[in-house]
Amino acid sequence: MDDQRLATSDPARLASTLERVHDADVAEALNAIDPPAAARVLAALPFDLAVRALNQPELDHRARLFEHLPIERAVALMGAMSADQRAEVFRDLPQRTAARLLAAVDTSTQESLRSLLNYPPTTAGGIMTTEHVEAPATWTVERTLVQIRSGGHPRRPVYAVYVLDPVDRRLVHTVTLRELVLADPTRTLLEVGDRHPPVTVHVWTDREETARLIAKYDLLAVPVIDEGGHLLGIVTVDDVIDALIKEQTEDVHKLGGMQELDEPYTKVGFGTMIRKRGGWLCALFVSEMLTATAMQHFEGQLSRAIVLTLFIPLIMSSGGNSGSQATSLIIRALALREVRLRDWWWVAMRELPTGVTLGVILGAIGIARIVSWQLFGFYNYGPHWVLVALAVGFALVGVVTFGSLAGSMLPFVLRRLGFDPASASAPFVATLVDVTGLVIYFSVAYLVLRGTLL
Repeated sequence: MDDQRLATSDPARLASTLERVHDADVAEALNAIDPPAAARVLAALPFDLAVRALNQPELDHRARLFEHLPIERAVALMGAMSADQRAEVFRDLPQRTAARLLAAVDTSTQESLRSLLNYPPTTAGGIMTTEHVEAPATWTVERTLVQIRSGGHPRRPVYAVYVLDPVDRRLVHTVTLRELVLADPTRTLLEVGDRHPPVTVHVWTDREETARLIAKYDLLAVPVIDEGGHLLGIVTVDDVIDALIKEQTEDVHKLGGMQELDEPYTKVGFGTMIRKRGGWLCALFVSEMLTATAMQHFEGQLSRAIVLTLFIPLIMSSGGNSGSQATSLIIRALALREVRLRDWWWVAMRELPTGVTLGVILGAIGIARIVSWQLFGFYNYGPHWVLVALAVGFALVGVVTFGSLAGSMLPFVLRRLGFDPASASAPFVATLVDVTGLVIYFSVAYLVLRGTLL
């Protein structure tokens, strides 16, 4: 069904059609129509299907859907949603709507929301769910399985059983569902599986570190504990994937020199697009004015050697490209914990010869281009064309080397100052290298051409 037909369909009829499709397809269909209409369709769906659709991270504008739902339906759906998805919706709700819903839901839902909303969405506590299976260490396998069958919630993930000390309720062991099903029913939970300290994260652990641990230990979920080792919830692998998609989207936007978009590109309004892109663009434009200042400083050299202006775009783009490459590599390495702040010196020593080598390669290509054009008669660079070629070649070595070094160090500086390294966007690095590249270019040209053109 195309977007046009979805937008004009009767809500009850569309809801009847969506009963036969997958939950993710229901979310996609709701994304294709405006929030008021989507809310009417959601209200007409069978309750369980509506809850499953709301639990789909791919569903856009979930908070706006609740703004258009009848209060009774909104309260019922909110109470049935998974705890982590419910908290995410509340973060996006207008304050007045959130207060009205919070006052209407039951006490246990209120407590769950207040607990989860205490943590930023970039932390393990902010993306965890409080719905998990836990049991005292003294329980047998049989008793645990009976409890899971009798008290299991249809939306509660059962990846593992988290074994707690029966006295102080600290997490002491983790038994996977596979280990539990295959174990002797008479054994206690402490006797099942490998006895090693459970892999855990703290509530304030960054979500990227949480993802790294899940990937490292091949987990479906990782328990979240407080300072005393008490189990507060779990972060599931699908929660991590959803969070990382958002994180990487934000980083890509920042690397492009703009604020991150909170909605899909097709849903972003014209005014929002201007606001998100205009600020960074103006800041970069003002920074680029330094380039004009640098060129004014070398106005005398330019007037005596106009041929040098032909290679300004070449020099500036080469330095900016090398800096952008280095920045992208280091930002990703920092995110994956491949390098740490203390490794900045090692990175600098690695990027320095890399930049020199890349500069030599580009410099050789630049010299070859000038020589070829002169010898084949495509362009006449004047009687001192050999010196011009050498000036361009040496300048490329210096600019590319500086670009690689500056681009690799800027993420470390920003991380040390407490900023997101992704803020060292490629345009920002390019602007920095443009200004310094001109200084390097004209300084090298002056040294090489002094006494001839200059």
